[in-house]
Amino acid sequence: MSRRRIGFWYRLAAVICKPPLLVLFKRDWRGMEHIPADGGFITAVNHNSYLDPLSYAHYQYNTGRVPRFLAKAGLFKSGFVGLMMRGTGQIPVYRETTDAATAFRAAVNAIEKGECVAFYPEGTLTRDPAQWPMQGKTGAARVALLTKAPVIPVAQWGANEAMPPYAKEKKLQLFPRKTLRVKAGPPVDLSEFYGQEPTAEVLRAVTERIMAAITAELAGIRGETAPAEPFDYRKEIARERRAAREAARAAAAAEAARIGDAVLEPAESAAPSQQVRSNSQAQEDEGK
Repeated sequence: MSRRRIGFWYRLAAVICKPPLLVLFKRDWRGMEHIPADGGFITAVNHNSYLDPLSYAHYQYNTGRVPRFLAKAGLFKSGFVGLMMRGTGQIPVYRETTDAATAFRAAVNAIEKGECVAFYPEGTLTRDPAQWPMQGKTGAARVALLTKAPVIPVAQWGANEAMPPYAKEKKLQLFPRKTLRVKAGPPVDLSEFYGQEPTAEVLRAVTERIMAAITAELAGIRGETAPAEPFDYRKEIARERRAAREAARAAAAAEAARIGDAVLEPAESAAPSQQVRSNSQAQEDEGK
């Protein structure tokens, strides 16, 4: 069985990143026995902080099986970050590509060469109010069905306490010293889906099973019960848009009513004066 060597660039990244991580954070690492010793595989990881890619990469580097992340193509273009992304063999994702199979071809090739490819199935930082994994995207499921490689669910917690997601200011909250908790679980059993046509329904079912496995591992780390249903960000966006449209319609109706009242007020106030003039005219006619 083949496996990728760590290589110069990954070791350089470790030399740069590991010392501050070791000094600034405590660690609670579990489940390393589930990381395959050889052969290609997929890790599916939850995402709740801008800091957690470093936490997870540190964990997996210490297993001897370095991950290749799928990352936005723009990160590869220039500067030191781009140099490190290219040097460590990370995989660019071109968002303008409409063919998902083409977009993930590099991931498939890497797995077939015996490497580990790490997916953040949520596609972005979780929007769940309690920071549970939200509904995932289908990229990891598609690659899993194409390669039939083991899918290892990885849950992490703690980086979000040092750098909360969507905080107004992206500042590290280092004290008191935080614990970076990372736990890998056993491979997700996807055998019943092998050989099936990768329809939208099949990809969604595979994704839900992967996300459920990640969530179960996170529940163990947190010692809490996870929600019965994952947070659906698309439905939340749709709800917010409906609410915004309804608020805009209500504001427009209120403004129209205000303008209508302003137009009617002069006419209503003029009516008594007209009545007074009519009465005076009648009295003059009687006097005549």
